[in-house]
Amino acid sequence: MTQVSATYPILAAPSRRVEAYAACLATAALLAWTALIERVGPPDATWWIVALLAAVAFLAERQCVAIGANTEMSISVLPILFAAVVFGPVAAMIVGACSLLGEFGRPYTRWVVWTSSRVLIGASAGLAVLGLVDRASSFGAVLLAVALAASVQAAGDIVLNGLTVAIRRSGSVRETARAIAMLTASTLPLYTPVLAVLVYAYRELSPWTVLLFFVPAVAAQRLLVLYQEQRQLVTELATANSRLEASGLSFASALVAALDARDRYTAGHSAAVAVYARDIARRMGLSEADQQLAHLSGLLHDIGKVGLAAGILENTGPLTLEERRAMEEHSVIGDRILSNVAQYGELAKIVRHHHERVDGNGYPDRLEDARIPLISKIIAVADAYNAMTSGRPYRDAMPTRVARLRLAQAVDSQFDTSVVAAFEAILASSPESYLSGDRADFAVEAQRQPSLSQEFSIHAA
Repeated sequence: MTQVSATYPILAAPSRRVEAYAACLATAALLAWTALIERVGPPDATWWIVALLAAVAFLAERQCVAIGANTEMSISVLPILFAAVVFGPVAAMIVGACSLLGEFGRPYTRWVVWTSSRVLIGASAGLAVLGLVDRASSFGAVLLAVALAASVQAAGDIVLNGLTVAIRRSGSVRETARAIAMLTASTLPLYTPVLAVLVYAYRELSPWTVLLFFVPAVAAQRLLVLYQEQRQLVTELATANSRLEASGLSFASALVAALDARDRYTAGHSAAVAVYARDIARRMGLSEADQQLAHLSGLLHDIGKVGLAAGILENTGPLTLEERRAMEEHSVIGDRILSNVAQYGELAKIVRHHHERVDGNGYPDRLEDARIPLISKIIAVADAYNAMTSGRPYRDAMPTRVARLRLAQAVDSQFDTSVVAAFEAILASSPESYLSGDRADFAVEAQRQPSLSQEFSIHAA
């Protein structure tokens, strides 16, 4: 059974529009009760059976499951439908009304709307199948009656809950109707046969078989609770992952900012390398997670330079042999820095090996082709290309066509062939601003990562 969930503040008075709507629903429910008592009479059942069904509905309603921003559902529909098919509309109204006794309280208008809607829907379901089931009915007839009652109940849910949302202006009528319809389509084929078996057993075997109602009701209620717990866990996990990713990338941005304070060239270089690495990973068909890892690795691949001795990064001329050897330690220092961050273990390994060569003559560990992480190979190509096409105080930027030729000449010695081929395919169809890496939006921004290579900024999230 689906209902519009409460969004009223505890002490806030409902609007006159909502109060008028509640009064209309309550009046309709009372008129329906009076008319049915006169024409149909009280339910043809012993009091304890109706009381049992009401108790099951009451307990089921205590653990509703949210299915949208404005709707909740419970399995109280099962005893209401059983009462509607076996005992008629009046019994269904009683069970429906009792199911919501636990919700009585402020704001009372909410309770009136819920209870009146439940009573009217139960009465409609009972009237739809009134007289269809008797002692001579076959199981097929019982199944048809249960399906008809369930369909009427679902239609009543859609109409009245949609109307409630419209009156309260608390959400989208279309979305509410869609959510209820989808839920009904998925659950009706499941509980209709079970209810039909229970109804048939009650009428053909013994009234005591109604006690079996507890078995499917409890099982269904447990499934709903598990569903609710699973949804909550998924939501909490997604929130935790988002916070972890945001905090990790904020930390990465802070590290790059610290490096930028020492070497203004490096931050712009890291931004470009991260974009190139992400696009190469995408071109090679790597997963979204690996594309993000390539992006972050490019952003942090030179972070170890913050640990270099003073004067090396500030040097405006070519490095001496001793300074070059010290510079080569930056990948090890980067590994050491990033290894202290729990979620950066794989990233630290990539950063450590981004200067390895496929022929085994790289540093720091002289790894050969198969032992070098693929993303490290990607970073190596992106890093070398941007270094060649960027100017230095001691040399001019290399033309992009020359840099691309240098990459091609170094395949199978310094660079991985497949990585260079993927990058060349990207460069062949890219504008000059992308080739040279000098666009203004090649910059570190604390926003979401771009989805296409045509968007060139690094988004640290």
